[in-house]
Amino acid sequence: MGISAKKLNHFVMFKLPSAWLCGVRVKAISKTDCSVGVKHKWINQNPFKSMYFAVQAMAAELSTGALVISKIRSQKQPISMLVAQNKSVFSKKATGKILFKCTDGALIDKAIAATLETGEGQTFWMKSLGTNEEGVEVSSFEFEWTVKVKAKK
Repeated sequence: MGISAKKLNHFVMFKLPSAWLCGVRVKAISKTDCSVGVKHKWINQNPFKSMYFAVQAMAAELSTGALVISKIRSQKQPISMLVAQNKSVFSKKATGKILFKCTDGALIDKAIAATLETGEGQTFWMKSLGTNEEGVEVSSFEFEWTVKVKAKK
């Protein structure tokens, strides 16, 4: 596969420093799913003593985006990626360790195959669920990703 949790965490440290400072870390990645953890701390809290929604969004987006990056890298062709939209639902205060997990890796394969075949951009929705240490869902995020073959210069 080529991309590991360790490599992704180095990427986060250098390219997404605000996520790194807030404690967002990739825990595991495979061809089909990715888990990203973040612990509620002083630096990532809101005034209500729970995790700030933007920190949850960073972790959730990374759980989907890491899968997209991985699939694009395996193609060895220049493909661009971008979040077009997102939706979120917050169902419980996020305190303690929160794990965001996305299991939508198979969706990316179809979109990349279609964009390589047609040259047209493709969109698809991916979901990431955030759960606390007790396994209770605290938030749910959906991201609409777009992929497109980059134009040759």
